[in-house]
This record gives sequence, C-alpha cells and structure tokens, in this order.
Amino acid sequence: MPEIDVVYEGELHTRAVHAPSGAELSTDAPKDNEGKGATFSPSDLVATALGSCMATIMGIAARNHGVAMEGTRVHVSKHMAAAPERRIGRLEVTFQLPDAIATSERALLEEAALGCPVCKSIHPDIEVVVSFKYGAREHF
Repeated sequence: MPEIDVVYEGELHTRAVHAPSGAELSTDAPKDNEGKGATFSPSDLVATALGSCMATIMGIAARNHGVAMEGTRVHVSKHMAAAPERRIGRLEVTFQLPDAIATSERALLEEAALGCPVCKSIHPDIEVVVSFKYGAREHF
C-alpha cells in the first residue's frame, strides 16, 4: 500500500514524499488564496490526478487490446467555486487522441477513461466534463 509523507515547510509550501519510490513533489498555495503560485497547489494535484488516472486506465485498455495511443494529450481545466465555501467546482478534461485509433476502438478507450478510480472518487458536487477529440492536434 503506497504511503505519502507530507511536511509543511512554512510560507504555505509543503513537500510530499512517495514512500515506496522516494519521489518528491512540492505544493504552494495559489495566488488567489494567499500563495505565490510557485508550483502545483493541492487542488491542482486533484486535477492532475484525474487527467493522469484517466490516461493511465485508458492506456491499460489500449495495451490489452493492441491499440496504439502514444502521443495522446490530456488537458485539465480546474475551476474553483467560492460559495458556499472555497472548493473545486468544475473539472474539464479534454483528450486529444491519434486519428489512427479505429472508430470501433474509441468507445472502449473512452469507457475505460471514465471508469478510472480517481474519477469515481470525485465528489458528485464537482462537475466533471470530459471530451474526446481525435485527429488534428489542438494547442492546449
């Protein structure tokens, strides 16, 4: 079972260590919440976890079915709500996938993405909007 250790370093910064691997990441409060916005905020990590998890679960399905989806890009936009309390209000996830993925395989990949554990763990008060685009690359 992975464990994460977090140390508050002061000035609204934390350092987290993934115990099994030793990998580290830092957080900073966002500019709109008294921080400097110097790196990911804790709520940014929720958005990051969603996009990464969806892509990973989609990747498992792609690998298991012989579908090449390398180069897929995921863009996540996080929108905060202020009332009745500060929280994540909406997450918009846009996938840009290779056009070479057959139409018959697209539904399989999209269903896999929507079934990711992070997506299933997000509180229903947070609106999650997901779109899948194939072909020409958009600039995020």
